[in-house]
Amino acid sequence: MRISSFFMRLRLAADALRAEGARAGPAGSQTQVLLASAAVGVTVGLVVVVLETATLDWLASPLADQPLWLRAAGPALGLVVAWGALTLLTASAGLGAGQDDYVRSFHDRADAEVSPSEVVGRTLASVGTIGYGGALGLDGPALYLGGAIGRTAQRRLAGLFSREDARMLLVVGGAAGFAAVFKTPAAGALFAIEVPYRSDVARRVALPAMIGAVAGYITAALIDGATPLFPMQGGNGFDAVDVVGAVLVGLVCGVGARGFCVVLAVVTERAAGVPAVLRLLAAGGALFGLAYLAEAVFDEPLSLGTGYDVIAWAVDPVHSLWLVAGLLLVRLLAVLATVGGGGAGGLFIPLVVTGALVGRLVGGLPGLGEPELWLVVGMAAFAGAGYRTPFAAVAFVAETTGQPGFLVPAVVATAAAQLVMGPASVSRAQRAGRRSRLERRGAVPISMVLETDVLTVPPDATIAEVTDHHLVGRRQHAVAVVDGERYCGLLSLDDVARVRPADRGSTTVGAVVKAESPTAQVTWLVRDALRGMEEADSEMLAVVDSDDRFVGVVTTGAIARLDEVLERTGEAPPGNSSDG
Repeated sequence: MRISSFFMRLRLAADALRAEGARAGPAGSQTQVLLASAAVGVTVGLVVVVLETATLDWLASPLADQPLWLRAAGPALGLVVAWGALTLLTASAGLGAGQDDYVRSFHDRADAEVSPSEVVGRTLASVGTIGYGGALGLDGPALYLGGAIGRTAQRRLAGLFSREDARMLLVVGGAAGFAAVFKTPAAGALFAIEVPYRSDVARRVALPAMIGAVAGYITAALIDGATPLFPMQGGNGFDAVDVVGAVLVGLVCGVGARGFCVVLAVVTERAAGVPAVLRLLAAGGALFGLAYLAEAVFDEPLSLGTGYDVIAWAVDPVHSLWLVAGLLLVRLLAVLATVGGGGAGGLFIPLVVTGALVGRLVGGLPGLGEPELWLVVGMAAFAGAGYRTPFAAVAFVAETTGQPGFLVPAVVATAAAQLVMGPASVSRAQRAGRRSRLERRGAVPISMVLETDVLTVPPDATIAEVTDHHLVGRRQHAVAVVDGERYCGLLSLDDVARVRPADRGSTTVGAVVKAESPTAQVTWLVRDALRGMEEADSEMLAVVDSDDRFVGVVTTGAIARLDEVLERTGEAPPGNSSDG
């Protein structure tokens, strides 16, 4: 790249950073931010206790005492409730509600308002789905509610935060929600930070997220108790065989999670094109049949609900590997039917349950030892791979099982699972990673920085006239030469310098300007325009349409002010979000 192009890009970056700093606004002290995080955490903790009570105690527990036919029909009723809540109260009744709501909120505009009807609709959909026996988890609504509370608090306390931290309390709220519903403060903070991206994390919010997660956990634990969700025995160290077994479990879980992501995406896409009535009938019927099948084979309808009881069942060594494999298939079908039917809820717990069964199967190979170890290892590997949240998954199993002795094999398995996942994830709203500010600006259409109300000069104007009125008088580095609507070229200071001062009064612009001057097309993105400026060694590029008619110009200054333009027009570029 030429030196002048290098300095042009350097100037563009500096202008952008200055503009960001000017818009960042005053920020509160760290103490104020942490106090706000703790307050959000306590609030979210209280709300999640109500969510969990309404879902599990008021709906799921009473239903568990009913005859099998009524329990088996419960998921169908839950799907109807979800469809009604999403249709009547939210902007869209699309599939996938609950699973990606938090991630989608993270990538939305930072100043987007939280719609009360959206929050109520999505929460009721999740409560109905899970409370009546749908095979999804409370992680989805807990994360979403926490994020909504955090975003609302941030709007009220905007003076405490800079533009760079525009999503801080959203992440804090999500961390608190996850921590409160599962009693896992470390996993809550890590999950909220990891889940927005497949191969990156939302930095800058680690400490506030931990404060919020701890506050949410303590609030929920004081009300509900702090007993581990999946208490396990064992965990008295590990040996070389355990490490080898962990690699094997991790690879199997990674392949399985990748396949599950593909099947889930296909089911979601196909189901979206089916009329709601047919979708509800098919999914409800499938869940009804799976409940009866599970009762007949496993002596209890293990296809229903979140799957906490599935893990307790799988730990028992009396159950054969054939039964474990059969239950794995039943649970996968139940999850797919719930999602395909339009149910709302989280997928983290279904991944955990699936991983527990896969770990139990692989751990049943001769010489691999106690089943509890492989259950835990599979939980971490499958959940970490499916959601691309390895650190959160390892912390989750350590906190929910009460067995930190399983931690090293779980880390090994989770790392192995990540190696075979590729770009797959159960979350369709995740992004691969954060992009720099210039990269985010580059993905914007050139129309967002196009200047159409610009002065041009005809080709018969003299060099002296252009120099006096445009290049010097208006302090421009270049000016577009246009004959009617036809673009003729760009006249720059370098072109003027090549004409002797004595000849500038008689030399026309048309005699000097280069007809082959580079141009930009109206269909380009900003990144294409930047590349064109570098090749032309210019800070201005003329934009023409498909018939080579002059439309306007794009300049480095306009690109540097892009965020300001987007704020005025109420639009946001792809990825234009605070990375936390």
